[in-house]
Amino acid sequence: MKKLWLAIGLAIALTLSSFIFPGSIALATDLANGAKVFSANCAACHAAGSNVINRAKTLKQETLEQYEMASLEAIQRQVTQGKNAMPAFKGRLTDQQIEDVAAYVLDQAEKGW
Repeated sequence: MKKLWLAIGLAIALTLSSFIFPGSIALATDLANGAKVFSANCAACHAAGSNVINRAKTLKQETLEQYEMASLEAIQRQVTQGKNAMPAFKGRLTDQQIEDVAAYVLDQAEKGW
């Protein structure tokens, strides 16, 4: 019985940690796949977190924060819907690929590219 309560407590703690530390990368994402998706679809314009179309809007942490893009949700929305010169990738990438590439971008931004 104690093991059951311990397992339940651990599950609750892990669930709560995702709310307490929202900047953490979700466990369901695959950063290696995100890197592949980024390389194949994003690197031409965003190599090393840069932006060859609009140099002011890089994928660097401070820029993501400045434009309120420093979250998985915001990056996923941008990749899915596109905006200005950036094309929408909805229909070209799966939802999982979009989640993975968003996690990869946020992870790289936090590491300084």
